[in-house]
Amino acid sequence: MASLLRQIVAGPRAKHQETGLDLCYVTSNIIATSGPSQAYPQRAYRNPLDRLVAFLDAQHGDGWAIWEFRAEGTGYPDEAVYNRIRHYPYPDHHPPSFRIVPMVMASMRNWLAGGELEGGKNKGKGTVKDGEEVEKKKGDRVVVVHCKAGKGRSGTMACSYLIAECGWTPQDALARFTERRMRPKFGNGVSIPSQLRWVGYVDRWTKGGKVYVDREIEIVEVHVWGLRHGVKLEVEGFVEEGRKIRVFHTFRREERIVVEGDAPGGRGVVDLVYDLYSGGGEREKEKDGEGEERSEVEDDGEGDGEGGKRLSRGKSVLRKLSVRSKSRSSSSQSLSKLDGNGKKSSTIPMPETSETALGGGDGGDVNQTQSRSTSSLQGKGSSGPSLAFADSSEPGGQAVIFKPATPIRIPNSDVNIVVERRNRAPASMGLTMVTAVAHVWFNAFFEGNGPEQAGKADDSGVFEIDWDAMDGIKGSSQKGTRACDRISVVWRVVGSGAAVVEPGEDSPVPQMPPADWKGGNREDPTADKRLGLRVQDPESESVSMASSFKSLSLEGDGGKKGGEKEGESLELEGVKSSGPEGEEVLDETPGGKGAAGGVVVDVKRT
Repeated sequence: MASLLRQIVAGPRAKHQETGLDLCYVTSNIIATSGPSQAYPQRAYRNPLDRLVAFLDAQHGDGWAIWEFRAEGTGYPDEAVYNRIRHYPYPDHHPPSFRIVPMVMASMRNWLAGGELEGGKNKGKGTVKDGEEVEKKKGDRVVVVHCKAGKGRSGTMACSYLIAECGWTPQDALARFTERRMRPKFGNGVSIPSQLRWVGYVDRWTKGGKVYVDREIEIVEVHVWGLRHGVKLEVEGFVEEGRKIRVFHTFRREERIVVEGDAPGGRGVVDLVYDLYSGGGEREKEKDGEGEERSEVEDDGEGDGEGGKRLSRGKSVLRKLSVRSKSRSSSSQSLSKLDGNGKKSSTIPMPETSETALGGGDGGDVNQTQSRSTSSLQGKGSSGPSLAFADSSEPGGQAVIFKPATPIRIPNSDVNIVVERRNRAPASMGLTMVTAVAHVWFNAFFEGNGPEQAGKADDSGVFEIDWDAMDGIKGSSQKGTRACDRISVVWRVVGSGAAVVEPGEDSPVPQMPPADWKGGNREDPTADKRLGLRVQDPESESVSMASSFKSLSLEGDGGKKGGEKEGESLELEGVKSSGPEGEEVLDETPGGKGAAGGVVVDVKRT
């Protein structure tokens, strides 16, 4: 039964043929495995830790060591693997903070070259045979990488090592990991767009001499085209050395400037169906290994046999990598001078239709934009009809600028933009329906051409991405209905930054503080976001109608809300919710009847 459960959980991932463990040899000295467990019930459906350790001992003696990337916690103490473990945790379904990449590469390289593993039991000195110590050879060692499933985070780091230390191309590295880790026709090993973007960053970092400068970034504005009504926008970044993600800013309605109104997706069922299928239909094919990727493997003429197929798969995956070419173009062409000080402007030109909506003059400033936008929103403008929004607190438009009232400062160069869309249910229900969730990570050093400019990256720029290229929910391609068409993030540097250099072969390599191995680490504030119903919180209306609280008392005649018929009740058990800033709100009232006789709806955070 346990073996059957492990097969079901492993799903599309290939298993080791001889042992049935969920692991593979990416190369002869790199092993990728799912996170092992030593306690039930996880032990029943994941790799049993004692079996994994026994396998590694039998095959590699004391020449193996683990690199783990689980910000949620490993699930076992370091002593269970002889303290032969290196910690570089970061949140699930996300790329790493780039500043840890040089550390991971250097520590793996040193171990495989016969160096010491700091804190490890064997210290890299070799094995004992016939009473004499035998020096370990370079080829005797292996690196074991694992996260939770041994796919996204592990694959990102394994491919990065092949690129940075072994000279592989990104196409070949990605194709090899897919070939070894995944069952045939079950999709790619590394499939999350932002993680693929990071693999591209590693390639550029390597070609640029492995120079990386981590700088504090300010998000000046976010420009959105084709913004639907009811969309919440957040800016996130890494904290605690990349172990956790923090929400740095949630845009409020007074920070939203509608340059051109008439938001798409507000004309009923036809638009809803279009938004749903245009936003995710093609990407669902990618998830199942169908569509473009499979046809390219079969039809691409480059290479012969399995090698050619791997190369074709790798190239198709790379088509989803960074939109840095667009970003560099926008950075150099769209930003004009600001205040005559030689700094680049904090705004980028809107499409031609937007200029028409603003009056078409070059002399219009942000205040004029906001004034005209506000008047049109309120129906007071003379240039066109008044606009009716499904959710007046979160209006959309063909062109919208999100301009923060106070500076948004990210302490490093890694930035995440999160988009969430809701449609209101009837007011009598006090509910909102989450219909879209997506996000995208980028790194300002690379989007500012740092590797190509000897580490002297641009001090400002624009990152641009289309909706279809954004990350979906929990590493899937699922994003729900379309929330917008395109996003441009205007950023600039606010500090000199610090150079992050890959340690040399004879230098000690630091590791990150591990997460609590027993779990319970809240590493990602949006980890539980999903599509579905959520309870409205009137106190957070200025932030987003998606916010909610844990217990809602619906008081009235016999505990019925207005419009509710006799015998009906509001069934919301199991629905999750959050506070106005994304935090979990604890339930202080037990489920069931409240003190006032009202119906208490017990919901959890999404």
